[in-house]
Amino acid sequence: MAIRCIVIDDEPLAINVLKNYIAQTKGLELLSTFSNALDSIEFMRNNEVDLIFLDINMPVLDGLNFLKSINVKPFVVITTAYEEHAVESYELEVLDYLVKPIPFHRFVMAVNKAFRMQAIQQKSDLSDIGERKFIFVKVDKKKMKKVFLDEITVIESLKDYIKINTYSGKYIVHQTLGSFTDELPADKFIRIHRSYTVSLNKIEALEGNSIEIGGYRYTIGRSYFNEVRSKILNKPLEDDDL
Repeated sequence: MAIRCIVIDDEPLAINVLKNYIAQTKGLELLSTFSNALDSIEFMRNNEVDLIFLDINMPVLDGLNFLKSINVKPFVVITTAYEEHAVESYELEVLDYLVKPIPFHRFVMAVNKAFRMQAIQQKSDLSDIGERKFIFVKVDKKKMKKVFLDEITVIESLKDYIKINTYSGKYIVHQTLGSFTDELPADKFIRIHRSYTVSLNKIEALEGNSIEIGGYRYTIGRSYFNEVRSKILNKPLEDDDL
């Protein structure tokens, strides 16, 4: 099933770049483009939109306030020239954050997240959602967010905070990586470094002292390496590993 998308950006050149990228990507269907967020609202009321490529700095209504104003949110990929809005964007559960000029490979990585998330949603529609395991995390002083464990890819340590990376968004939580890892099922997640805990099922490759998830490489700490390799390859430790 194709992902139906729109582009919202006040820069014609940026729109043309994304239109070209979308045309090259199988499985994406561009429904329309808009030079401001207000014009897109009525369109979204009357059309099913799966994915928005959204600029932030726009006249009348900026991208972040636009996101806060809509009740039903499709997948959202931020496309902006400014890096400083990343944390606030992820708190609004965006799928990815692309900084202009956007390389084609980063565009593809963001789109692949949308395809993976669409597949998860379709699968959950066919099964009892109550069977999916989840955890509640505090994403601000009052809001508790339900995060399904099968959507988590990588948890990163940010000193006294962690960043939980999922297919549907990224969440900043005031908690240490060690304590959060202890709350996760040990047969599904593994600590690979003092800065990273990852989902075993999301590991795509093991090469040397690193693993790959979603096109990104993560270093395996020396003290974690033998256990990580053993779990990934699903075999017991050999004497040479100890």
